[in-house]
Amino acid sequence: MAELKLAVIDVKPGAAMESQSGLQMLRPRIYGAFAEPGRKRVAAIVMHPTSNFMGHYLIQPLAARGVCCMGLNSRYVGNDAVLLMERVIQDLGAGVKFLRNLGYERVVLIGNSGGAALASFYQAQAERLTVQTLVDGDPAHLSSDDLPPVDGIALCAAHEGRSSLFAQWIDPSVIDEADPSSADPALDMYDGRHGPPYGPEFLARYAEGQARRRDRIEARVWARLRQLRATAGAPRDQAFVVHRTHADPRCLDLSIDSNDREPGSVWGDARSVNHAANAMGRYTSLTAFLSQWSSASRADGPSNLALTTVAALLLTYTADQSTFPSTREAWLRAGGERIRNVDIKGANHYLAGQPDKVEEAADAIAHWIDTSVY
Repeated sequence: MAELKLAVIDVKPGAAMESQSGLQMLRPRIYGAFAEPGRKRVAAIVMHPTSNFMGHYLIQPLAARGVCCMGLNSRYVGNDAVLLMERVIQDLGAGVKFLRNLGYERVVLIGNSGGAALASFYQAQAERLTVQTLVDGDPAHLSSDDLPPVDGIALCAAHEGRSSLFAQWIDPSVIDEADPSSADPALDMYDGRHGPPYGPEFLARYAEGQARRRDRIEARVWARLRQLRATAGAPRDQAFVVHRTHADPRCLDLSIDSNDREPGSVWGDARSVNHAANAMGRYTSLTAFLSQWSSASRADGPSNLALTTVAALLLTYTADQSTFPSTREAWLRAGGERIRNVDIKGANHYLAGQPDKVEEAADAIAHWIDTSVY
């Protein structure tokens, strides 16, 4: 087994108070762990906007197959409350530079789970930088030098992006945003009178309700942000809570977007996750919400992948409880002739307890690198 090495990478300062650590704000750094094979050939980065990927399951298996793999963390690791996707791609670019400076001429990105949209957003901007401001209008402070293009993108258990997840998972039954227990029973998927299975009429009303709630939250965010920006001496940003963000009917009704999954959520009982104190998008700020979760986010996965020109690979985990056949089709449409799909049969979202599936995924990525990238 290859030695695991620590990467410590200086990055540019970001938004004010994006960390509670004075040291991290004065000298911001990101950290990664990587394993190198015997000779320097191709390197890969697997990164997520907020998850700690320094112990990622692909690091050692890819090194054993001749690919240096680094699990890289962003500056927002473990806390996406103030996360800006525009700053995360800057962190990813610092990781690409780090590997190139080690002597790897070819670098690929592995977009796992929420890292898929991140990798696609990165490469789209690396090939043609269009982002000049953050979604809220402040300068993005991005330059082409921050974002060296990579040579390929591999996607596995790939979400379409945080804004898509928010739209698909938000609970439309919430009546009062200040009261996490408030619910309209007519739009409550956890009310057994509706299913599962859910009928088409309920699902149509449900999707409409999800869009209305997302739009209401967005309207309040924009209104409050404009109010703050128009008030002398007011702060530039403000925190708030979004309750009940895990209510996708596909968690309980396996006939919708059917694959090999079991009922429930990747985090356990779906209803419990929906009401949990810590869940997707639960704690956020106005600017972070716009960058990550809103319809105005630039970090959608498939639409960004369509703007890239490099070779792409999609690994579909067929027992995933949070990516589905419709997800696979969205990525394949975006990648066109450049992308090919490999199904990892019976694989769950995290490949938890499935060491044989880890080896299968590593084989597929290494083969793709050998035949399409190197």
